[in-house]
Amino acid sequence: MLERWDTPDGDFVELHRLSAAPGAPRLLLLHGLEGTVRSHYAQGLLNEAARRGWGADLLIFRSCGSEMNRTRRFYHSGETTDTAFVLERISREFPASPLALAGVSLGGNVLLKFLGERSNDLPPQLKAAAAISVPFDLSRSARRINRGLSRLYQRFFLNSLRRKARQKAERFPDLVPASGIAGLRTLEDFDNLITGPLHGFKNAQDYYERSSSLPWLRGIKLNTLLLSAIDDPMLPPEVLEEAREIARENPALRLEFVDRGGHAGFIAGSLPWRPFYYAEFRVGEFFAEHFARALSGKASAKQRSG
Repeated sequence: MLERWDTPDGDFVELHRLSAAPGAPRLLLLHGLEGTVRSHYAQGLLNEAARRGWGADLLIFRSCGSEMNRTRRFYHSGETTDTAFVLERISREFPASPLALAGVSLGGNVLLKFLGERSNDLPPQLKAAAAISVPFDLSRSARRINRGLSRLYQRFFLNSLRRKARQKAERFPDLVPASGIAGLRTLEDFDNLITGPLHGFKNAQDYYERSSSLPWLRGIKLNTLLLSAIDDPMLPPEVLEEAREIARENPALRLEFVDRGGHAGFIAGSLPWRPFYYAEFRVGEFFAEHFARALSGKASAKQRSG
């Protein structure tokens, strides 16, 4: 089911919603750069929730939905206000359901920054979070994606972003010159010309420094799974080592950095026509563990009060 929610600033976000029994656990899912409900990981996480009898809400970031959003702004890797708005509304709508957050790639960066910003200031129903293939350091990720085969990812994303920028420029002619959009060759170019200035940053580097999730890991208090692959083509392996060092001092973080898995892939299985998507399964297992504790504690409290 697709719903559109008006935001406090006169814009809107879309949510693809999966219903469940009253009181069943519920997931809020955040997609990656230029993701949609059709993204393989979004489908995988929604299917995992359905398999386990959980509800789920896939938040579609502004400009990624069925039509262009109303305001000048897009979405970006450090924008957490829509996540906060949607999570708060879901927590009020399902007060008896334990909740969990999952984010992939850009959505994982948003998730971790949000958790670090909020620390203990979270809805009481929120029990766990999971972040898959996070670009913890946006500056180094932008440089990495501009090398070798990673440039194929960059080309795909950039083509989509340029199309959206042209649409925005038609409605807001002072946004950026059309010639400037045509001349963009890298994601860093896009962030320098559009993402940064449009969202209150000086330039791409200012945006990267203020939006990267790596510095926010220390402030996370919610039990959170970080699932990444050493061979992720969008991130230098040394960034994962820095995340590992921070996690050693934060017991809320559960790291699983595997050798192979690529970027949001983690495809296993011995038969090519029967793939096993490890990330979605692992996130389901992690959440199931925390949901079981929450539901068990609720049952015990009910017995004591009865």
